[in-house]
Amino acid sequence: MSQEKVDRYKEEKKNRAKIIKKEKRQWMLTKVVGALVAVLVVAWVGFSVYNYSDTTDSTATVELPSYTVDTAALDEYLETVAVDE
Repeated sequence: MSQEKVDRYKEEKKNRAKIIKKEKRQWMLTKVVGALVAVLVVAWVGFSVYNYSDTTDSTATVELPSYTVDTAALDEYLETVAVDE
């Protein structure tokens, strides 16, 4: 190894504790910011859903459509089938 490489290695070794502390701080900051963003997104979605459900009129009733079916033809067919048996 050249003397330059040796000097660089010694300098790195001397500052290794500081480098590791700095990396740990950066990693912790990244996790805290990520958690904060996740909490904010969840809170925003929850507030939006609550706000949407609050604005809809829950006292209004929805009238469902009613249908009528004429089964006269079916009844006649079934009577003819029952007679044939």
